[in-house]
Amino acid sequence: MKKLELYLETSVWNFYYAADAPEKQAITRQFFYSLPNDQLELYISKAVLNEIDGASPNKRSQLLQLTDHYKPILLDLNTSVYELANAYLRHQILPANSGYDAQHIAVATVYQLDVIVSWNLRHIANLHRQQRVQQFNLSNNYTKPLQMITPMEVTYDE
Repeated sequence: MKKLELYLETSVWNFYYAADAPEKQAITRQFFYSLPNDQLELYISKAVLNEIDGASPNKRSQLLQLTDHYKPILLDLNTSVYELANAYLRHQILPANSGYDAQHIAVATVYQLDVIVSWNLRHIANLHRQQRVQQFNLSNNYTKPLQMITPMEVTYDE
């Protein structure tokens, strides 16, 4: 059976350390602790690392240690990704000020991943946005469906 391919957007990594949001932190930690290595393949992109680079030195160090521990596959931001991300913004699939969010969705789309996992409920993990992205992707010959969900919807506790 093919492994489920999950793209972990930056907010998922951030909420691992979010003491100011204890419920989301607990769910995020449960998500990471329950990852079955034989059933899921984890991915990030340079967009995630760029956002992590913008964090305070202490937070950046924590986040890089966490990504090093889980060893997600790093995907390049290639021309196709940039073109699709810019198209999402140009066609108002995402707000003009959400460039990283557009890049995250474009990476998952271009690389034909199964799921993007995010705590960003406004721009990524919501049904309305998923439908708009799906329609746009189909009209641009990206036919593989992309699920956009929270860590709560992935937690594996068998």
